[in-house]
Amino acid sequence: MAEILKVLKGTKDILPQDINMWQFVEKKANEIFSTYGFKEIRTPIIEVTELFSRGVGDTTDIVNKEMYTFDKSDRSITLRPENTAGVVRSYIENGMSRLSAPVKLWYKGPMFRYERPQAGRQRQFHQVGVEMFGIKQATADAEVILAAVSFLKSLGLNDLDVEINSLGCPVCREDFKNRLKAVLKPYFEELCDDCKNRYEKNPLRLLDCKVDSCKKIFEKPEIQQVINSDFICDECNNHYTELKLYLDKMGIKYCENKLLVRGLDYYNRTVFEIKSNNLGSQNAVCGGGRYDNLVAQLGGEPTPAVGFAMGMERLISLMEKQESKKLDGYIVSNYTVDALIFAEELRNQGLSVEFDLTNKKFTKQLEKASKVAKYAFILGEDEVSNNQVSIKNLEQGTQIKVDRANCVKMLEL
Repeated sequence: MAEILKVLKGTKDILPQDINMWQFVEKKANEIFSTYGFKEIRTPIIEVTELFSRGVGDTTDIVNKEMYTFDKSDRSITLRPENTAGVVRSYIENGMSRLSAPVKLWYKGPMFRYERPQAGRQRQFHQVGVEMFGIKQATADAEVILAAVSFLKSLGLNDLDVEINSLGCPVCREDFKNRLKAVLKPYFEELCDDCKNRYEKNPLRLLDCKVDSCKKIFEKPEIQQVINSDFICDECNNHYTELKLYLDKMGIKYCENKLLVRGLDYYNRTVFEIKSNNLGSQNAVCGGGRYDNLVAQLGGEPTPAVGFAMGMERLISLMEKQESKKLDGYIVSNYTVDALIFAEELRNQGLSVEFDLTNKKFTKQLEKASKVAKYAFILGEDEVSNNQVSIKNLEQGTQIKVDRANCVKMLEL
């Protein structure tokens, strides 16, 4: 017997009994994002590696440790670890800057990162997200956050915490970086290896460290004083104040988190996370922010932009389970040819229908029908002779006999 091959570590099959949850999330994404004017975009799963090293940032864990990269035809290719860079590449390449602003796009699909698999985090995972281009005002930030909250609520995730912060612009952020490095210098040797590497390359990422020993260092009063200082310039501060005003007016409850920096290098000014308290524990379900310099970094004209991404596996793990959708009907008959023809007639009228392909006993077929369908369409000798069908409502137990031509009209679907 040949060896049984198994799915790769860090990947999972999405099985038929689970797919209805995924389809529900995808349907709600299309419905909600469309109401805000976002249009779906689908970018390739593979991109040139340079897109991510330039876009995501060569100081990030994603680029340094987690990308699936290979060489083909003397070109380095990478399975996309996130989709913002790909959407920006498409925005530039396809001349979307010529469109009237804002350009609003949303996406869904698989991403790939080489990291330790754990609950809710796989090496192949799926994200849904939005990107908005062309609007520098805080109205864009507010609308993106509103779209995220509306989408999460449509999935039944109502107990939400929104956290926001402003990272400022590259100019005002530089002074903050220098002050942070200065106050952390006496504790440099106590930092974890990742933080030691980030100290020079990207000191803001130090605030995102999850290592307990580093967290304790950041709690020291002199470091907290720097972290909580108002370092952003007047223009950035005005943008941030406007965002908070819009959120207040729209009834979006939020808290400010000075340690919120996000894990990607391209963010500036607004960053935000949304956490869900469904199922009794808090889980981050959405992360995003503004990235006004990314389009220019990737070769386009300077363009303000803002967006977010959500992990679909995490969302689905927090949602109430959806019952599998039943077939509209199951044909119960020992007249195989008639059952085959009738099934196709019903499908052509938009019904989901099956019949027994192996011609089992009548009682076995009826038993199957009661498990998988709303109605049993019974074709016995009398029904076949008179071009009729007996329709049994499998939930109520009622049964009627009608002409086959009128069958669909008699159903309550």
